[in-house]
Amino acid sequence: MVGRMRESSPSPNCSFTSAMTLDEEGLTHVPKRYVLPPSLRPDGTLCNTCLPVVDLSYLRQPLLRPQLIHDVHLACKELGFFQVVNHGIPLSVMDDAIEAAREFFDLPPQDKRHLLSSNVYDPVRYGTSLNHVKDKVHFWRDFLKHYANPTSTWMDLWPSNPTCYKKNMGNYTTAAQKLQEELMQVIFESLGLNGNYLQEDIAEGSQVMAVNCYPACPEPDLTLGLPPHTDYGMVSIILQNHQGLQIMDRGEKWHSVPLIKGALVVLLGDHMEVLSNGIYKSVVHRVTVNTEKRRISIVSLHSLALGKKVRPASALVNEQNILSYKEGSFSDFLDFISGEDIVKEKYIDKLKINP
Repeated sequence: MVGRMRESSPSPNCSFTSAMTLDEEGLTHVPKRYVLPPSLRPDGTLCNTCLPVVDLSYLRQPLLRPQLIHDVHLACKELGFFQVVNHGIPLSVMDDAIEAAREFFDLPPQDKRHLLSSNVYDPVRYGTSLNHVKDKVHFWRDFLKHYANPTSTWMDLWPSNPTCYKKNMGNYTTAAQKLQEELMQVIFESLGLNGNYLQEDIAEGSQVMAVNCYPACPEPDLTLGLPPHTDYGMVSIILQNHQGLQIMDRGEKWHSVPLIKGALVVLLGDHMEVLSNGIYKSVVHRVTVNTEKRRISIVSLHSLALGKKVRPASALVNEQNILSYKEGSFSDFLDFISGEDIVKEKYIDKLKINP
């Protein structure tokens, strides 16, 4: 995957203030630009249903593997979401990645400013909200995004400060890529496809790390860390240190995703909806904030290589399930977000043949 530079955008340094800086200033109210319209604000109404947790150790137990495939199918079809335990990534590797992220966001503003960018095509960029240059309403989040697969290609571009960042985040991203390859086999099998479907493309696919910081917020009822949205890729794997992620079910009810020690969250993205020809849907999710705790999340977003198109699997297109999606790529998604307001427009709608 090769990053591309496009026309220069307005200087990202103009009027840049991070959410971390606002938190450190001890504000008692959120600035006006963070106040959401009432329809977008979290109202505290949540469902209490038990959300699916999948035990990946079943993969290595022949008698239990069919149950795992069945559980994954139900979770993907009903919610586009599950948490995974016994996934093989050591707790120490996950904790070290969270610590590296925490140390990065704790750096003084001047030590992060050289990474500041509003250009969505940059392979490494630091920012706040979604895109602080373009956003009409801002969100209570700082982020660092960088390409990761293979780490040997991209790691030199990652932050050198803090000194632990490349080693800690490199160990985690490599493990997350391996886990994603395993998860894709399971998800493909749950669709009735061969588990090795697109195996080489998956192994050589794009991996973008979205490292997010959601500081404590003085008025969490008026704003969000991220608005309701779906991810563009095949799957997203989320490591988090506190609660705050919420998913929407098919009945448009919100569920708070619990924090399970050692578990990772798996979300289906738009490209998986395309590949499955709509059998599985990408999951709408958002991030809430709170008055007390800073939340760190590390999202590993996976799809095919930058310009490689994802299209519905031919085995999943028939008279009962007619072709419903156009092909799309990670590159197409970057083109989309460079020109659209993702609070109002959905990438997946551009891929539907009859939206």
